[in-house]
Order: sequence, then C-alpha cells, then structure tokens
Amino acid sequence: MMQQYEEVRRQLPPNSLLLFRLGDFYEMFDEDARIGAQVLGITLTQRNGQPMAGIPYHAADTYIQRALAAGRKVAICDQVETPRPGQLVKRSLTRILTPGTALEDHQLDSRRHQYLLALDFPGKRGGLAAAWLDLSTSDFAVAHESGPDALLSAMTSLDPREILVPEGAPAAWREAGVDAHWLEALEPLLTGRTVSDLPGFHFDAPDGARAVMEALGVLNLEGFGLPKDHPGLGPAGALLAYATETLRERPENISRVRVYRAAETLLIDPATQRNLEIFRSSANTREGSLLAAMDRAVTAPGSRLLESYLAAPPLDLDTVCGRQQCVGELLEAPAVAGELQDYLRCVRDIPRILSRLRNRLRNPRELGAIRDTLQQLPALRETLAAFDGPALAALAGRIGEFADLRQLLEKSLHEDLPNQLQEGGYIADGHDDELDRLRSLTRDSKQWIAQLEAEEAARTGIKKLRIRFNNAFGYFFEITKANLHLVPDDYIRKQTTVNSERFYTPALKEKEKEILHADEKAVAREERLFRDIVDQVLEQADALEATAAALAELDLFIGWAVLAREWDYCRPELDESDTLEVEAGRHPVVEQTMRAERMKGLPGEHDFVPNDTTLSSGGEQVAIITGPNMAGKSTYIRQVALITLMAQVGCWVPAKRCRVGLVDRIFSRVGASDELARGNSTFMVEMNETANILNNATDRSLIILDEIGRGTSTYDGLSIAWAVVEHIHGAGGAGPRTLFATHYHELTQIDRQLKRVRNFCVAVKEWNDRIIFVRQVVPGAADRSYGIQVARLAGLPATVIDRAKAILAKLEGEDSSHNLLRLRMKERKERAARGEPDDSQLKLF
Repeated sequence: MMQQYEEVRRQLPPNSLLLFRLGDFYEMFDEDARIGAQVLGITLTQRNGQPMAGIPYHAADTYIQRALAAGRKVAICDQVETPRPGQLVKRSLTRILTPGTALEDHQLDSRRHQYLLALDFPGKRGGLAAAWLDLSTSDFAVAHESGPDALLSAMTSLDPREILVPEGAPAAWREAGVDAHWLEALEPLLTGRTVSDLPGFHFDAPDGARAVMEALGVLNLEGFGLPKDHPGLGPAGALLAYATETLRERPENISRVRVYRAAETLLIDPATQRNLEIFRSSANTREGSLLAAMDRAVTAPGSRLLESYLAAPPLDLDTVCGRQQCVGELLEAPAVAGELQDYLRCVRDIPRILSRLRNRLRNPRELGAIRDTLQQLPALRETLAAFDGPALAALAGRIGEFADLRQLLEKSLHEDLPNQLQEGGYIADGHDDELDRLRSLTRDSKQWIAQLEAEEAARTGIKKLRIRFNNAFGYFFEITKANLHLVPDDYIRKQTTVNSERFYTPALKEKEKEILHADEKAVAREERLFRDIVDQVLEQADALEATAAALAELDLFIGWAVLAREWDYCRPELDESDTLEVEAGRHPVVEQTMRAERMKGLPGEHDFVPNDTTLSSGGEQVAIITGPNMAGKSTYIRQVALITLMAQVGCWVPAKRCRVGLVDRIFSRVGASDELARGNSTFMVEMNETANILNNATDRSLIILDEIGRGTSTYDGLSIAWAVVEHIHGAGGAGPRTLFATHYHELTQIDRQLKRVRNFCVAVKEWNDRIIFVRQVVPGAADRSYGIQVARLAGLPATVIDRAKAILAKLEGEDSSHNLLRLRMKERKERAARGEPDDSQLKLF
C-alpha cells in the first residue's frame, strides 16, 4: 500500500497535499501529514515512527475547502475498485484540486467568478500576453497589449484565484530584458495569490494555438476573431495544460474563446478599483462595495454577470443603451417584473452545473436542478411576452423552451434526489421496465428476509435474533452469547465477536445470492440510465448555456429596476460629447449605509445631501474643491466617479438628472497608504499613483484627486499640487475632466491663470467656535480648513485645542511668503465682496 502511495506522491508538485483513501478515511503521510495537520487543524499521529494525519471520508469536503483557502493544492487518490478481504485494493490519482481549478459547488463562491490566469512576456512580439479561464463557467479569454498598464486593469478586476507563470519568473523575465517598471507594476497582482509555475514550453504560442483548437474542436480560430499567431495563445495553452493535469483529463466544457481588447472598455487601474471600493470595501469585504450596492440579483449567474460588467464597462453606446432600455421597460411594469423575479428565484446555476457534468463530476441533484430550472421557462417566456418593448422582446427570444428535455427529466427523476450516485434511488419508478423488475425482486427478497427473521425468532425462542448484513460476510443471524444455548443444530457458525456469534443457513445463503444479484443489477441499471439522461442533457448544453446567459441578464436588469425604483435613480444620457453633468447626485454606497444605520436606530446623519457637478474637457475642465476635514469632499468626488461608472455599465444612477460623455479611463488618487514591504512610503505611493495618472490620462478620461502633496512639507506639497493642476489643464483647448480636492487654499488662485479651472467649496456653518457640516458643494473657495474645530469633534483634550489655537495665531502672524499669499487672497476676497474689480495677476513665486 505504501508503494502505491509513493508512486502517486512522485507525480505531484511539492506544494500539494496528497489525500490517500484508506477505507473510511483519507490519510496523509510524512511531510504531507505535518503540513496537513497544521493547515487543517487536525491531530498529527505516528505509526512505527511514520507521521500520519487523517480526515473522515464523509467530511473531506470541509477540509479540502480549508486547504484551498490557505492556497494549497490537494491531490485525491481514491480506491477505484470494491475492496476484497485479503487483497490490495487498486487506487488511482483521480483529481488535483487547486484554488483556480475547483469545480465542486461547495468549493466555490456562487456570486464570484473563479478565474485561473496565465501570463507571460513573449520575446518576439513584446508586450504582455495573458489568458484567463473560469473552469466553472467556461469563460475563456486571451489578450495582448504592448504594455502591462492596460491589461493590469482587467487582470486586477478579475481577482484571479491562481496565476500561472513560466518557471523562474519573474527573475527569468528580468533576465530576458523585460522593463523593470512593468515587473514592478505586476508585483501587487502576484502578491497574496497562489502562483504556480509551469515549464516554459507550455507558454509557446504555436503549441498553444493547437491546444486551443483541439479544445474547441475546430480547424482554425478565425471564427473567434483570433489569428493563429496571437501572443495570448501561449498563456492559453498553459491554462489548458494545467486544467488537463488537475482534472486528469482534458476539460470538456470549453466551447468558445474571446479576445479581450483594452481599447474597447473603460479602464480602471488597480489603485482606483481599490480607492473607489468597486469590488471590495476598505475592510476587504464585499459588503460596503459598489458591487454589493448594485447587486439585487436573485440568482448566482446574475450576480456574477454584474461583476463582469463592472470589470469591463463597454465604450459602445449601443451596448450601454440596450441595457438601459431593458431596465426602463422593466421599471414601467413593477408588478410584472416582481413576478419574473419570483420565477427566477427557482432558477439554478446552470452554467456551473453544465461545467461539472461535462467534466465528469456528476450527481443526481445536478439533474434535478436543471429540471427545476426548465420548469420555470414556460411561465417566464409567457410573462415576458406581456412586454411590448423591443429590448425585452430580444431578450425573450434568447430563452429556449426545452419541452422534451423537461418532460424527460420530470418523468425519469424522483422528486427528492440524493447527492451521490452510490446512494441509488434517483430514477423514478415507471421510467424503465427492467429497473422496476429488478427493484421488485429486491423489495420482495427483503420482505422475505424480514419474514424469515420473525419466523426464526419464533422457532428458536430467541427474541433478540437479528439478521444482519455487511460487505465481508453477507447476510447472517446474529445471536448474543446469552442465547447461544438456544441455537438450533441446522445453524452453521460463521464468526465470533465480543458479545455475539454469527450463523447462517443454506437457505439464507441462497437468498443472499438472489438479493445481491438483483441489487447489483439494479444499481448498474440505474447508473446506466443516469448516464443516458446526462448524455441527452449534454446534447443540448450549448442551447442551455445560451438560455442561462439570457436569464442572468434578465435577473440583473430586474435587480437594477428594483434598485432604481427603491432609491429614485434616473436614466443617464450617454453620448460622445466631452460633458459630465450630474444634477442632485448621491453616493450609491454611502446613501444605502446611512439608511441602514437609521433603520438600526444608530446615531449620526441619516439623510444624504445631493450635489450637482458640471465638467467639460473643453469648458469647466478642472474643479478645485476646498473645505474642512470631514465636510464631505472625498465622498463628493468619489460619488461622481461611481455615478460615471454606473452609467457606463448600463445601470441607472443616483441622481435627478445625469449626462455622461463616454469616459475611456477613470483615475483616482485618494486615501493614504504605504507599501513598507516594497520600500515605499505613503508619499511615494501617492507620487507613483499620480505619475500613472499624468502619464496615461487622455482628454476623455475622468480624474479625481484628493490631497495631492500632503505627505511632504507644505511648500513642496503646494508646489507639486500646483504643477499637477497646470499639467492636467495643459496648454491646449481641452484636457481630462478633473475633480481636485485640496486643503491648499492657495491653489484656489490658479483659476486666474488657467481658464478652464473653477473653484468650489463644501459649505459649513459656524456657531460658538464650532462648525456644522451642511454637505453642500457651492461655487467659490474656502479660506479655512477648520482643522482645530474638527480635532475638537474627534475628542482631543481641551488643553490641546487651546494650545493649538495659540500656536495657529502665532504662525499666521509671521511674515512668511506663505502668509503673504494668504493675505493677498483675503484682500482679493474683500474687494470682490465690495464689488471692486481685481485685475492683478497672482504671483506665486
């Protein structure tokens, strides 16, 4: 048996745990046992000096999930034949589970994709090549860009569970001359995720093209818009090789591949995804993110579709407007939309079920889930027919009926189904005459056994006589030792145990053969029928997937209609202009959080104050926003970015009116963080993110900047902030639409030099040396930050507050260039209040 173990162990990578089936347990040995005990929280034991650790077979799923969550790979070596006494059972490696290739339902988050990503820097074509595959849904894509920045946005939003790289990477990439900046940009993506390396030949593009064609069953890739020499085919081949290794067979659920093109989507760099809390909140949870705030889907595919939409917002107006139209049509008929949503609650996760069936992971409940889904389709199609709009009519046309398949599943399956084939009893009575006959034989025989037990108890006078069964000895009479004197002469002793003895008779053995033969034939017949039904389901798998995709869209759009109705959202107008106009806009996440806190009776503000925004690349391009700490500057600039993103994925938005000229990229520099492990201070992180913005923004981009330059001295910070605004404004007639929040009130004077800059401030009210936040953004500039008042609100001791006031008064009285500038600003404000003209030019230096 240990020879079997060692032979399998040699086939596996060193960072995997081998679970070796021994009866009712999975055992680990040697180093696997030591690591497994620590990772899984189980007891480490020894036998003859050999470390061992085991988990019960029936509880393996829980422990496997724990290992995967820890980034470990788990290899399963199963018994592949029925154990026989005195013989070594045959075992085989049946599956290697990794974080990126898990398929079983309990190993997946139903609302999230499960991407496996492969990437490489191909030498001949240069740039970055990548491919990603969600084995659980068969979503498969390839990409190639000249630099990593554009692809990094997409790869980060995918949040891959596992990443494949060539052996030796990233050191091998560095030796091959890949730009150090590119490798540094990739480092955050690789950090904290499971990274697996493969031999470099797996990333060869020609071999990858052959592997992809073989997986798709095609002679060329032209029908997918993919040339044979696309650099992304190298990583795609690596994905397929890895999936084949872990499944132990080629994946059978891949039927299409798509080409990702960064130029066709709104790009959101990793820092902005984090700063805007699009997919995860600052607490690194789904709750509190934009994704959670927008998700009203009632099915898992609907939630995953939202994740995909946010990861790649389209730049095509027709696509966006088509989504908006569906939401609008559903919004006009809330009762009917609610009825549709009720039907959708009974729809199961068809894409993942089909992926498991195609990859030979099959159980009766999966077929039951398909049956339950198909039963909802007639009512869904009929209800959708009540809508007159063209958008929903087109969606309804994509939903199949599958009447024959539904009838087959209804007729052939029991209502309540077991989770394992071995449990039997899943094929309904009346579906197959031969199975019914075999079951009848089994039932009759078991009745005979029960009757024999009663008769023998009466004949022998042994009231506790029982007929038992096990795989080793079959059927036998079990008689306690206290009753052995009553055993008749025709009983033949079989085995002695601690408290009883076991006997049999020739008649019992004859009936045993009859029962077991009928049982075996019934089990074999039922499994054969099950495979036939699965084959008939898979014959229509492509059509079922198409219907599932349409149902996911319907679910998502109904959820958006519910969201729009509940929160009074408007339909944004999208066009090719350079305008961004928002009337009475609100932060989609903060608004929901405030209402939730009010419902819980928590103290604080509970009504969100809406604000307007007007930006234009060639007009009011840059808005400088000043105001006290905690007044709401950061919330305001973030809400503008989130409204823009929501509009461009096709959702309605939290505003009274909204117009968005298509945005190609959203950039942000907000918040404070450091990267000490990479040797970067808070200020260095801020400058890196600012450099990325200034080097990549276009006139169609949207930029939000918060407190640029605050991580260094006042003069250095102000100088950098001033120069950044000048760069964004540019010397031409247009530039990226920008919101710039700052405490450098001197910066508000820049509007006198740059014609497309406007000043705004967040209004506050003063009372008894205290401030009241009104959260309203109004034209004009603030001349104070009220930092000491905010410090009082935070609970600083009164002695500290009083001392801070005294120091502030002294500093403001000093004759420094900083204060002279502030005096000029004050004089300018006073002249404006008196209505006097101010033609003087600001001289900062």
